[in-house]
Amino acid sequence: MRAGDYLLPPQNFLGLTSGDAHPASAGVVVLPVPFERTSTFGRGSCAGPAAILAASQQVELFDVTLGYEPYRAAGGIATLPPWQTEVSDSAVLADNLCQEVKSWLSRGKFLITLGGEHTSIVGAIWAHCEIHPDLTVLQLDAHSDLRAEYLGSAWNHACAMARVRDRHESLVQVGVRSQDRSEWELVQKQQIPVFYAHRIHQDREGAKDWIAAVIAATRSRVYISLDCDVLDPAIIPATGTPEPGGLTWAHVDALLARLCREREVLGLDVSELAPVTGLTHPQFTVAKLIYRFLGHRYSIKGRSDRIGHDKNPDGH
Repeated sequence: MRAGDYLLPPQNFLGLTSGDAHPASAGVVVLPVPFERTSTFGRGSCAGPAAILAASQQVELFDVTLGYEPYRAAGGIATLPPWQTEVSDSAVLADNLCQEVKSWLSRGKFLITLGGEHTSIVGAIWAHCEIHPDLTVLQLDAHSDLRAEYLGSAWNHACAMARVRDRHESLVQVGVRSQDRSEWELVQKQQIPVFYAHRIHQDREGAKDWIAAVIAATRSRVYISLDCDVLDPAIIPATGTPEPGGLTWAHVDALLARLCREREVLGLDVSELAPVTGLTHPQFTVAKLIYRFLGHRYSIKGRSDRIGHDKNPDGH
């Protein structure tokens, strides 16, 4: 069901009714971009945004870990109709999406872009970087995606972050566990901060040390680009290029919590969920992670609504 230019249940994020889901008043806007052209292994990421939205209907609005309802602190969450992705040229899609996202940012909205393959969200990142050139793009991903081209295409999903860096330099990568040699050499030469998953797992002191290092590598403003394969396949098997040895829910949740306390997070995208028939936990996990992130970002506003007003507002 549509209500003009936004979606209502059962198609929108969290199943919010019109009063909390209208784009004119909501503080957060969700934009689905179901684009997939270049997937080279498992396919189906074009169905990812719809699967996340459908699963979000089952996420409790009250977050028991945080002790309040994040959507209220955010002023509501609007979901836009899926972005039209019929264009055959990925660069054109990126340019068009950039303009669309900038129009919402100019209205003071916090944008969450739900993409298909990783290149689908490049335009959203460009938009944030154009408006806030001082930000750092924080990429949570199993792969660096820094190849100049792959299989003859500069817009292959393995090149997504290379296309981001065509227009913006500041990049930090977390959870990487797969790189081409050329990517590894580029990272060393250009001194791109990369926090490899195996080193995070080897951190005997726990989350505080690697998270502190990640945050120290970023600027005061941050944009988050989350590829679902940053999480271990045991948690998210529904992705086109799964890699063993990934991060856990606890890793990512703790990082997001502290990042939102210590940095100004300006935007988020999520990509590369490729739903698997018969499995519902991957899309539910992603939907809940997005909602938990919003809980962390709006935690200061939400504290007045906390049950018990406990002393540890981020739940960690």
